[in-house]
Amino acid sequence: MRKALHTAVILSASALVLAGCSSADSGSTAPGEGLKGSGSGESCVIEGTVPLGAALSLTGAAASYGESQQKGLELALDDLNAEKGVKYSLKVEDDGSDPRQAISVFEKFVSDGTSLVIGPTLSNTAFQAQPIAQEGGMPVLAISNTATGITAQGDFIFRDSLTEAQVIPQTIETAKDKLGLKKVVVMYSNDDAFTESGYKVMESALKDQGVEVLETLKFSVKDTDFRSLLTAAKEQKPDAIVVSALIEAAIPLVTQARELGIDQPIIGGNGFNNPALMKDAGEAAEGVIVGAAWNSASDSPENTAFMKAYEEKYGAGPDQFAAQAYAGMQIVDHAVRSNCSAERTDVQKGLTEVKDLATPLGSISINKDRDAEHPAVVQIVKDGKFAVLN
Repeated sequence: MRKALHTAVILSASALVLAGCSSADSGSTAPGEGLKGSGSGESCVIEGTVPLGAALSLTGAAASYGESQQKGLELALDDLNAEKGVKYSLKVEDDGSDPRQAISVFEKFVSDGTSLVIGPTLSNTAFQAQPIAQEGGMPVLAISNTATGITAQGDFIFRDSLTEAQVIPQTIETAKDKLGLKKVVVMYSNDDAFTESGYKVMESALKDQGVEVLETLKFSVKDTDFRSLLTAAKEQKPDAIVVSALIEAAIPLVTQARELGIDQPIIGGNGFNNPALMKDAGEAAEGVIVGAAWNSASDSPENTAFMKAYEEKYGAGPDQFAAQAYAGMQIVDHAVRSNCSAERTDVQKGLTEVKDLATPLGSISINKDRDAEHPAVVQIVKDGKFAVLN
């Protein structure tokens, strides 16, 4: 873990957009050319500044996630730029939680010489925007996309976020063992790629664990009133309610469930991994169970240093999305340094070589499918905070 923290230049969505065309379109200088250095790893020296981009949901439905991600990236950039040999610039663009806006952002990054793009925040946005990067030969590192099929879009697409298929089965198994689950009601928003993917994994995991699904209730990602659905769920007398939803739906759903006298445990997917759940739902969030890709209570040197630095910089603790963003920058740095080059194909190759990299998320490796492998954790909200479910 690098400990020094210096100020780095962060270019926001309002910053000057760098003009340019890809070499595939115009025969001009290839993106990243001139950014080959000498040495490798810690001894790598690149004379120019490595241009990185990030497409984040700073407005729209996923803004709370995007804000955390931007903070995690900024903190990591401070850290990395304090090191010798390689310096980075980062242009952050708002995708507005909108696939069409994300496509435009990706088109800019493909054409302006950006070496790699981090994001976008949502899986359904990623499915629409990533083909632009794949066609343009620009590496993408997803830091929060958990839906099935994200990396299957091409050999330039990678992610450090665990898939729902890696986390949810462990969550269901642990909840069954701890709570003695026999029958549940499942709820999910069926008009969002992320939440629908989470639902499919939940359905499979419940079946594998022999837990009966009494009823499956669907809602829209834009819904905020769940009282009629929750009343229907309550009438089934389940042992728990299992939900795949974004945080904007999770907060009112949990709050309204408790207002209706539903005291059964609520088991959430990755969308519940946000401190806003406890902040806005208050006591109603107590007992909510969530699978996670990061354990804030981890005492590893990497996580301890990350937690301390984040709290010093922002005056509050980080969430999983900030941790994944921070780790994402570490992965990018590792990839750049492994071949000592910021040229796109060299960065792509470097990403395939990530193995046992120490990060706040734990020891990360990138597998043959370009997905991350590292430990998962099952958490429960206790006294207003996420705690490991023991």
